[in-house]
Amino acid sequence: MSAKAISEQTGKEFLYKYINQSAAVQNRARYVNVTPATDLNLLAQQHPWLLSERLVVKPDQLLKRRGKLGLVGINLDLQGVKEWLKGHLMKEITVGRAKGVLKNFLIEPFVPHTQDEEFYVCIYATREGDHVLFYHEGGVEVGDVDAKAQRLTVAVDDKPSDAQVKEQLLTHVPDDKKDVLASFIVGLFNLYEDLYFTYLEINPLVVTKDGVYVLDMAAKIDATADFICKSKWGDVEFPPPFGREAYPEEAYVADLDAKSGASLKLTLLNPRGRIWTMVAGGGASVVYSDTICDLGGVDELANYGEYSGAPSEQQTYDYAKTILSLMTREKHVEGKVLIIGGSIANFTNVAATFKGIVRAIKDYQGPLKEHEVSIFVRRGGPNYQEGLRVMGEVGKTTGIPIYVFGTETHMTAIVGMALGHRPIPNLPPVAVHTANFLLNANSSPMTPASSRTASFSEPKTTNDVTPPKKSKAGLPPAKATTLFSSRTKAIVWGMQTRAVQGMLDFDYVCSRDQPSVAAIVYPFTGDHKQKFYWGHKEILVPVYKNMADAMKKHPEVDVMISFASLRSAYDSTLEAMQYPQVHTIAIIAEGIPEAQTRKLTKIADEKGVTIIGPATVGGIKPGCFKIGNTGGMLDNILASKLYRPGSVAYVSRSGGMSNELNNIISLTTDGVYEGVAIGGDRYPGTTFMDHVLRYQDTPGIKMIVVLGEIGGTDEYKICQGIKDNVITKPVVCWCIGTCATMFASEVQFGHAGACAHQASETAVAKNQALRDAGAYVPNSFDELGNVIKSVYDDLVAKGTIVPAQEVPPPTVPMDYSWARELGLIRKPASFMTSICDERGQELIYAGMAITEVFKEEMGIGGVLGLLWFQRRLPRYACQFIEMCLMVTADHGPAVSGAHNTIVCARAGKDLISSLTSGLLTIGDRFGGALDAAAKQFSKAFDSGMLPMEFVNKMKKDGKLIMGIGHRVKSVNNPDMRVQILKDFVKQHFPSTQLLDYALEVEKITTSKKPNLILNVDGFIGVSFVDLLRTCGGFTRDEADEFVEIGALNGIFVLGRSMGFIGHYLDQKRLKQGLYRHPWDDISYVLPEHMSM
Repeated sequence: MSAKAISEQTGKEFLYKYINQSAAVQNRARYVNVTPATDLNLLAQQHPWLLSERLVVKPDQLLKRRGKLGLVGINLDLQGVKEWLKGHLMKEITVGRAKGVLKNFLIEPFVPHTQDEEFYVCIYATREGDHVLFYHEGGVEVGDVDAKAQRLTVAVDDKPSDAQVKEQLLTHVPDDKKDVLASFIVGLFNLYEDLYFTYLEINPLVVTKDGVYVLDMAAKIDATADFICKSKWGDVEFPPPFGREAYPEEAYVADLDAKSGASLKLTLLNPRGRIWTMVAGGGASVVYSDTICDLGGVDELANYGEYSGAPSEQQTYDYAKTILSLMTREKHVEGKVLIIGGSIANFTNVAATFKGIVRAIKDYQGPLKEHEVSIFVRRGGPNYQEGLRVMGEVGKTTGIPIYVFGTETHMTAIVGMALGHRPIPNLPPVAVHTANFLLNANSSPMTPASSRTASFSEPKTTNDVTPPKKSKAGLPPAKATTLFSSRTKAIVWGMQTRAVQGMLDFDYVCSRDQPSVAAIVYPFTGDHKQKFYWGHKEILVPVYKNMADAMKKHPEVDVMISFASLRSAYDSTLEAMQYPQVHTIAIIAEGIPEAQTRKLTKIADEKGVTIIGPATVGGIKPGCFKIGNTGGMLDNILASKLYRPGSVAYVSRSGGMSNELNNIISLTTDGVYEGVAIGGDRYPGTTFMDHVLRYQDTPGIKMIVVLGEIGGTDEYKICQGIKDNVITKPVVCWCIGTCATMFASEVQFGHAGACAHQASETAVAKNQALRDAGAYVPNSFDELGNVIKSVYDDLVAKGTIVPAQEVPPPTVPMDYSWARELGLIRKPASFMTSICDERGQELIYAGMAITEVFKEEMGIGGVLGLLWFQRRLPRYACQFIEMCLMVTADHGPAVSGAHNTIVCARAGKDLISSLTSGLLTIGDRFGGALDAAAKQFSKAFDSGMLPMEFVNKMKKDGKLIMGIGHRVKSVNNPDMRVQILKDFVKQHFPSTQLLDYALEVEKITTSKKPNLILNVDGFIGVSFVDLLRTCGGFTRDEADEFVEIGALNGIFVLGRSMGFIGHYLDQKRLKQGLYRHPWDDISYVLPEHMSM
């Protein structure tokens, strides 16, 4: 959500720190925060000014009318403040219906002043601009400032001047105070804009001869602007509304949300309640809360929350386990219910998210049964059948009552079942499989799941594009009535291949002549072509690095679909509006700051561009065009008859609920003509009324459905349009969020704009106003489908709508990746791996999570044991591996591998090339003796051959004994590396039979020549065989297999790589030039036949 209330202390910190110095603000940074943890006896020591000032103390917990409630201590000394706090700190009070505990207070200097020195000022945002309210009287008795305050409206992207402020706001202010007040208000407005405030109220604002004093302040900031304002805001704490505690679980979910591209929200309303929800989608979450409250469950509703935006299985698991943990802490005499609901998803893989929930249910199956929890599930969308199957399966295996329903059941029907208001069907109908769109099994021409080209009630036209109405001279260009046609071409900003393929599949099933996606813009790669499917064949869609090239090469494009991130959406949209060919832009991203959206809307209005979004899934025009993921997968497109036009147009805020409307309208009417989700933000690019007026002017649309929402006043424009006969077509409307008026404290619902700031913005008030204006308004969302059907049937009876005969649509093959995910096909894997799995939330090494690896301090040796040997090795074995890596890391620049690395580095090659050059010299003569030594000594020892027999046999066969001999080291100059390893092995290994055998061989060879010692390669090789055979982790066959497949040479390769890299870096650091071998170190000889 965007607008979030901040504490008075935070608001004043921002003001004191960032308001311009000419504003004459006094008492900068003179305040003290007091909580239950504060030691009152240390206050004077920490803040000496408290001893010399008269003081004010008040709670800072988003409480309104503190003065009238007697919650402000005025003109006290420090001792008086302490006494006052003793009577109020941790005291429970009731304000309206909200009951809460006072535990956060603010102490400030008392400002002596007279009543005529008090003023009121407030700045707040609306769609059209920012309003500055000023009244020449302030304080607790200020009254209805909306009615009597002076008002200055500052247009979007504009700023007020001192002269404007004086002329429009300060007409009743004494002349001697006008300059200082004007300067302060202009500075306050600049602060409000720069720090992305959405609401800022000061009452009273005191102006004395000394300057300006901010006594009481209330403020909200746009939390989505954190990426812009982080350097100024710092880490902002957003306190909960008074009467609701801040729970650590809420903070945990907020942290999950911040780290995720998905949306995860949780608000605890009544932790002891018996009704818990886990709902997918911002709009759907409100609908479920409404229905629970309508059915009398408001006092037992435990939480509000939502998960949406395709969270991963792990994210859903973390979210679900948080809710299950909360709901299984206290028992309820009637048991508890968990409602896992949602609308029909557009792009979220339902099975993937449900798998996360299933994992959580399995983890909590004991507490869930102990607390007598029943679970009711309803969901639709991509792969929902598999999701429902696994959910039903876990109910059977755990014994938890889980009732599962799909799109055949009305979205909120499970609420009535859960609360005992309607029976639970014994055997709900089994939904068709997601893959059923592959086959066209229908033979009847009147089948409800087939296609047609147009509605009989729609006038036949040769051109399905309605040109924009001509604007009057001097006015901005008018926007087009028809946004999309069967020839619409779009550019997609962002590499969203799944969304683009979905659009192309929709185009194909709608029998379009050409794909609707002309090009993709993706700034992070060069220009290239991207492969997609058009029905059965592959096509190439051009991808451009910059938008200018795309627009120039595709002049037919008039729509841009922006999948840009919340950080880049503003700039990319501004750029798109520079091109006159673009008349519609859909902005998908959620979390764009409101100020940026308002600027985009203003520019779009000036240019005659229609913006859909932000925070939207887009829109759809059956038979013509769809935006991105709108409408979901093809099974839902076909089930909801979205491949051909109907007679009903709708507009909603929610993307998920728009897909639910597709379903409801397809079941109750001849289908959708056009549908748009304007987005959940407070100030979307277009309003309900913008689209309702388009629908009014579109002949093929016979009735209009509006799914409104709590917050804002857009629905009242529809009321006025109906009253003024501007809107003459039947309008069915329902505003969700009726539950908000039943809650004791304010709840911010899933959408940023879903919060009522005054009585007229409540869903209840808007539904009544629409009903009074003449719209068709049901009594609840449950009845919406019935009302739509009633209006539709009436239009059919009157002959206004003539249902058309259906024609089956063309079939579209399913993508291989999706078919595999659904389990419809199988294919042998190209690779198999058993050591690592990176697919989940956490990296897994041989079955062990990476966090456990660090937690148990396994080290490099332990990780190597997991990745090379697929098991945990004993601690001494891990230490031995690490010692081997250390002693083999380097042996000077003269050895062949280091020499090659140095030569390569000095030739200007990169690190990888230089390292590879050195590694390629490893073989039987350099470094590669570990495996060979292990094999030779093992074979001799296992065959029962005596050491002397082994030496004699090797001599007789003319073979070198691998691991024996050294160019430099000898019996008289022992290799300390071998000595270090030998001491460790003898102390820690359970048995060293092969090592002992090799040492006996060494005695024989050194008696002949002192440098024929057991070298480091040989020592590591035979010791490793002892380790594998005797550590208890391997069978004899497994130990022999690791030797046979070359695992031991890996020790030398890995260890010596460290040295080679060191030599490379050393040469680069020393800036050594190209190496050329000196002539005097080369013997130049003639070929033998010539020398003779």
